[in-house]
Amino acid sequence: MKYYIIGILIFLSPCFAVSQTITGKIKEPGGKALQGVNIQVTGTKKGAATDSLGNFSLQPGPGNIKLHISYTGYKAVDTTVTVTNKNILLDLVLEEEKENLDEVVIVSSSRTNSHIEDLPTKVEVLGTEEVHEENGIKPGNIASLLGDIAGIQIQQTNAATGNADMRIQGLQGKYTQILRDGMPLFGGYSGSFSILQIPPLDLQQIELVKGASSTLYGGGAIAGMVNLVSKKPKTGKPEKSFTINRSTLKENNANLFFSGRNEKAGYTFFAGGTVQDPVDVNKDGFSDVPSVKSVFVHPRVFLYGGPSSTVILGYTLNYEDRNGGDMQVLNGKTTPQNQFFIRNKSLRNTADATWEKKTGETGLFTLKGSTSFFNRDISTNVFGMKATQFTWYTEATYSQRTEHHAWVGGINFNGDDFSKKQPDSSLIPNERNSTFGVFVQDDWKFANKFTLQSGVRFDAHNEYGNFLLPRLSLMFKASRTITMRLGGGLGYKTPSLFNSEVDERDYHYLLGYAGGVKAERSLGLNYDINYKTKLGEWNLTLNQTFFYNQISRPLTLRTAGLTTPVYYYDNETNRLKTMGFETYVQATQDELELYLGYVYTNAKRKYDAAHPNLPLIARNKFATVIAYEFSKDFRAGVEAAYTGKQYLDDGSTTEPYLFTAAMIRYNIGKAAFVLNCENLFDYRQNKKNTVVFPPYTNPRFPEIWAPLDGRVVNLSMYVKF
Repeated sequence: MKYYIIGILIFLSPCFAVSQTITGKIKEPGGKALQGVNIQVTGTKKGAATDSLGNFSLQPGPGNIKLHISYTGYKAVDTTVTVTNKNILLDLVLEEEKENLDEVVIVSSSRTNSHIEDLPTKVEVLGTEEVHEENGIKPGNIASLLGDIAGIQIQQTNAATGNADMRIQGLQGKYTQILRDGMPLFGGYSGSFSILQIPPLDLQQIELVKGASSTLYGGGAIAGMVNLVSKKPKTGKPEKSFTINRSTLKENNANLFFSGRNEKAGYTFFAGGTVQDPVDVNKDGFSDVPSVKSVFVHPRVFLYGGPSSTVILGYTLNYEDRNGGDMQVLNGKTTPQNQFFIRNKSLRNTADATWEKKTGETGLFTLKGSTSFFNRDISTNVFGMKATQFTWYTEATYSQRTEHHAWVGGINFNGDDFSKKQPDSSLIPNERNSTFGVFVQDDWKFANKFTLQSGVRFDAHNEYGNFLLPRLSLMFKASRTITMRLGGGLGYKTPSLFNSEVDERDYHYLLGYAGGVKAERSLGLNYDINYKTKLGEWNLTLNQTFFYNQISRPLTLRTAGLTTPVYYYDNETNRLKTMGFETYVQATQDELELYLGYVYTNAKRKYDAAHPNLPLIARNKFATVIAYEFSKDFRAGVEAAYTGKQYLDDGSTTEPYLFTAAMIRYNIGKAAFVLNCENLFDYRQNKKNTVVFPPYTNPRFPEIWAPLDGRVVNLSMYVKF
């Protein structure tokens, strides 16, 4: 949508003015004030920036003064004013710049709803366009989309169930907090399949913070935080759409989304389902792709009390039946030689509510809460277990903007209650956790080019004590093209019995925790420098990030017993460290998009002197994407990722491999067809190595370091009507 400068009004102030001052107000189309707009006197070091109300004041001296007015995401304005002995007033509305729309994204995970370029903490956003494109490529879940981000590695952890772990900056998935509209979504007994259960059609954008995020979001946000932002209805823009998809690996998806709004109320409604048949890719008699049957329903109602108040009521139902193992067993032909299977049946019911109330021009009070009841039934050929987990989350926050500050403060109370159903033969204890937290954070723009973010959280946990979590981050806008950020903070993670790396059959022997077990503590540091410019017809972005994470007392799974082993969690005496850097270059020219990225990760477990390298973390990873829009109806793209060698638990290393994909999208009327191929060269771990070890009636699997499903082609159709 194009916006235009609607006026520059220059006039004399009342005759009694004695200073030679240029004052003014700068707004965006629609009338909202723009904070942080840079006003520079050309050829001098004199300048100013607008406050939270869009106002500025400048005393340049008399004469003809040339002003350069700029703000990221908007077209720059150059104007000349004549300063006499009277005041001058400028009233400006800036025109939004189309090619930089991604730079003015409102980030809800900041809790101050700030523009992304104003945040001292680096936030990466996958916007509406990326999420919409993923809906055609992988309609069933967002695992592939998150795996495209530099610094994130999606690692399959279970050959039978197809479970995947999302690793950020070299740390396992248990150290990342996943939120849905700012509220915790997964964790503990309900966290096993996480990103495999969220379809993209229901999302507006995905916000990602890499590194320590515990100050705002508490325990578990050590490696980072992912906030999945749901779509909202728009006035005058109802949406009705559906997607259907079929792949060569026998996956079928059908999703639909409706939304609408008037002045007083609105709604969104998503419903989708997946049917995946089991597939034995390498013909060894065991599934490389499990059977999956799932249903996901997510309606929301929006009630508007004028422009200053909104109530959002939501409900989520997610049912899934996931079954993998011996192909004969999956086909209903169990024999004495064919017995192995692992089956997870789960049902999640979640209710959530949010109330937002604006106070004054820049204040916002938010009250939100959610409750979730999760039922999971685990069946295997050797063990079965049924249990429930009830989780709750409540939060009250207040945020305010002033001329130099954007601050937020709040309190929250959350917890979970895990209970086994009887009779039960497992050793796992029931658990009940609760945490009360208080937090405050302030973004202080103490100079024209500097913003300091400082925050602190205090959490009180019912089992593991109290935690004080400070955080600091400094942003320096060196120029219109260069921005630097340096930040760090403390974090913690309380012990959890369940994580994606434990085979369900081993739950039978999972005893719990060693005596005196303590929460893990962390320190995270991040520095990045971002350069964005225009070279001729090219828009160029270069980003360099360095990261360091340290976890004290990491919790690991240990074994006791000889004839009948039992497993329990205990703290290690030494630390876990990850460090490295990310580099990427992104360039666009009209319809052409180019991306090249590299990530170096050095992950060490200091507590294991014999095998110090953390398993299944690629030391080197390259990625590249080329996309071209031939016309408004035809788009194509190719991407490739090189994953370097990875260490296994015994210290041995894997071979590097190349993963490539290609996509073609074509629009016909209101329909869009996507033909996509993943893993073009059919690289598979089960081509190179054995992935099932005897006894085959109850087999064991090696660590999974490369794809098992091989080349996959899918064809989807998206219709918006």
